[in-house]
Amino acid sequence: MYQAHFGLREAPFGLTPDTTFFFNSPQSQKALNTLLVAARNGEGFIKITGEVGTGKTFLCRKFMQSLGPGFVTAYISNPNLPPQSLIQALADRLDVLPQKEADQHQLLKSINLRLLNLAAQGKQVLLCLDEAQAIPVDSLEALRLLTNLETEKRKLLQIVLFGQPELDAKLARPEIRQLAQRITFHYHLGPLSRDDVEFYVAHRLRVAGFDGARLFRRGAVARLYTASGGIPRLVNIIAHKSLMVAYGEGRQQVSRSDVALAASDTVTSRNLWNGAWRARWQWLAGAGVLAIACTLGWTLLNR
Repeated sequence: MYQAHFGLREAPFGLTPDTTFFFNSPQSQKALNTLLVAARNGEGFIKITGEVGTGKTFLCRKFMQSLGPGFVTAYISNPNLPPQSLIQALADRLDVLPQKEADQHQLLKSINLRLLNLAAQGKQVLLCLDEAQAIPVDSLEALRLLTNLETEKRKLLQIVLFGQPELDAKLARPEIRQLAQRITFHYHLGPLSRDDVEFYVAHRLRVAGFDGARLFRRGAVARLYTASGGIPRLVNIIAHKSLMVAYGEGRQQVSRSDVALAASDTVTSRNLWNGAWRARWQWLAGAGVLAIACTLGWTLLNR
């Protein structure tokens, strides 16, 4: 609704993982490099963790897109499945056609044959699992057994886990310690820095077709960072609403007050903002108590 008003070809702050909008922040670039190096080294397990909204799915799509023709990828967005269903989902992604009502053993045989055929063609196979913190423990063990499929030279299947920090707690359980020991490459995605948020906003606007000098004023970007905590998904939501506010007022720039209004309409942002101010007031209160104590001590010493 505001695209023509601001000179945009498309909406700049959508929530779908469109890789044309991928932003090479220092963190996302390091994470992508880690994934590519690990994949080309043939590692069995690779792990990426990050809080909700930090761009794990976006990174996963960009990673799969960045792999060359020597790779075959399988993607499962919801791996909260029992072992046989998870193995069946992998078979489907690899175009494996087992016999009807095949049991888990038969499924594994069919997958192994498919993997051997792909290896003979010089292909490496990667299974990417999003929301990996939801994988049941017995299904994680089934994944570990899948990585035992190998030739004399390399693994037939590599597995990349993308999950929230709860994944680390699950992998720390003693019954799946063998899997945890096999994760040789891992990276944790954190929020964007204040400067990164400014570059992120400018990047997405540029990709969307904006060719002006500055659409979000400096104060607006500062407020956007505070309101979002640097979480890319929240940045997108609040920035989109801010553009709607500015458009509704008929203005060509987004102001700090526009972002404040947009943030007040976003529950998670309000919680972040209230938490930040609560922490700041607690610190100020503590500092005040300390100052009073020091003053009283100094007075008593000089009596």
